[in-house]
Amino acid sequence: MFVIANLLNALAYVLNFGLTIYMYIVIARAIISWVNPDPYNPIVSFLVRVTDPVLDRVRRMLPDLGGLDLSPLIVLLAIFFMQKFVIATLFELANRLKYGIGG
Repeated sequence: MFVIANLLNALAYVLNFGLTIYMYIVIARAIISWVNPDPYNPIVSFLVRVTDPVLDRVRRMLPDLGGLDLSPLIVLLAIFFMQKFVIATLFELANRLKYGIGG
């Protein structure tokens, strides 16, 4: 059982790391949207390519608020939820499998 527990623990760490990196990418994208960035800049194009699929999906679900774009905030809240619920659940499940505590 400890092998599955270690696998879940490692999966939780990798998912948490990936979500944290994506959170910083979304924050960087939101910050560059406040200025008029050069669309041919490789960093700007990378941020747009990585975040647009998720942000566009969220934008379609939100009502039109004029020039106010709340999609980065919604994505960040979803990331926080996944880190506090999904990742924490994986860590707890791994600990219960490994040590047999809880019930």
